[in-house]
Amino acid sequence: MGLRMPGWYDIVNFDDLAQKSADEPGILRSQRTLHALVDAERHDKGIAADRIVLGGFSQGAAMAIVAGLTYPATLGGIFAMSGYLLLPGKLRELVPKEDWNRETSVWMAHGERDPLVRFEWGRVTAERLREWGYRNVEFRGYPGLDHSADPKEIDDLESWLRERLPEEEGESGSGGGS
Repeated sequence: MGLRMPGWYDIVNFDDLAQKSADEPGILRSQRTLHALVDAERHDKGIAADRIVLGGFSQGAAMAIVAGLTYPATLGGIFAMSGYLLLPGKLRELVPKEDWNRETSVWMAHGERDPLVRFEWGRVTAERLREWGYRNVEFRGYPGLDHSADPKEIDDLESWLRERLPEEEGESGSGGGS
């Protein structure tokens, strides 16, 4: 067993985050959890799948890619900050044959000086998704950024989110409740 992480799955080997030795049971359990959360938003709250975006940082980014590509309805988008591809030899088998998210926008951002989740792993993930036919994949590198977020990166994410989720009639845009 690898290093037990209080995250989405155990990291078996930090030198191998790009994954030959993944915690597949943990990854699949987290995938089911994320799918259930999206299902609850859709069915309990009436939110359309194309108004839901999955995203995260590091492990959360890697899980957003897995859960987003395998979700059985078209999502509003997927974002991954300092992310990487999990289960590269199996992920395509997990995607439903309808491949609802083939056209879904995937926004990826990565610090070019990230010593933990290497910049190259993020770049290769974006390339692999494009090779698999995901045409709406955008990858941005941030010079000087390590394994963290940056105000420019957050601003870019906000712009991408506003494009994916424009305000609907009747929304106030404040984000707050009454």
